[in-house]
Amino acid sequence: MESNSVSSSLPTAPRAVTLNNGVIMPLLGLGTFHLRGLDTITQALDAALRLGYRSFDTAAVYGNEADLGRALHQLLPLHGLTRSDVFITSKLAPSSLGEEAREACLRSLAELGCGYLDLYLIHWPGRQRWRSDDVRNAKAREDSWRAMEDLYQAGTLKSLGVSNYTERHLAQLLASCRVPPAVLQVEFHPRLPQTALLHLCRENGVHLQAYSSLGCGALLGREEVKRVAQGHGRTPSQVLLRWALRQGVGVIPKSSDPRRVEENFRVWEFELSKEEAEELRGNGGEERYCWDPTVVA
Repeated sequence: MESNSVSSSLPTAPRAVTLNNGVIMPLLGLGTFHLRGLDTITQALDAALRLGYRSFDTAAVYGNEADLGRALHQLLPLHGLTRSDVFITSKLAPSSLGEEAREACLRSLAELGCGYLDLYLIHWPGRQRWRSDDVRNAKAREDSWRAMEDLYQAGTLKSLGVSNYTERHLAQLLASCRVPPAVLQVEFHPRLPQTALLHLCRENGVHLQAYSSLGCGALLGREEVKRVAQGHGRTPSQVLLRWALRQGVGVIPKSSDPRRVEENFRVWEFELSKEEAEELRGNGGEERYCWDPTVVA
């Protein structure tokens, strides 16, 4: 049985999930993939904080940790907030998977200019420049997790997790870890519902968080998506985000446009029926629009 519980808060505040270690994480966050430049990031974060976003997702490979940290340092006081009011996630670069994990994590902390991270993820199950079928990948994942566990015990990392792990990768981690993963972040949308993986996460109290909820934009024009959106007077992107949220799956939509940031935040204003959620699946076929981790040993 899943140990995570979804809770509601005031309409102006994010809704949250209680992770398996007791940490509270907003279900809706702002993704920052491809957001570059201090002005761009500051504009997006300013709008997000004003609306009530309290979760921000970045990664070493995004190349924006320093600007994100600067923007938060500048904006939090202006919105009457402190570091403890926001949830910051970053990720271990594939090039640092293995023995370099501890130093890479500390670099991210330095770039962000904060003393701790609310969540730190292994970004990819394989090491950069190694073949996908290289058996050393499993050992590198294990070494990284050990280093992250040490930083968790020290209080530097408040929660640990992984990204792009398959059922096989997750099962291996669950069988060997001292600190169980709290979050798994994967591509997740109506064309890739990851049913078996979601079930495994629920069985083990791991919160599933979606990226590429819009299928890299490919799902926005699908007839079933437009039809459901029209029925609610909503946008296709809002409907796709709500599809994940109704299952208790977190979302981290990315936008630098304040209007889109606001549009994404308004997903709490309506609900999808079970029939509509099924309709969004279309013919039931599955498609990946991002990377395929199933080939990683």
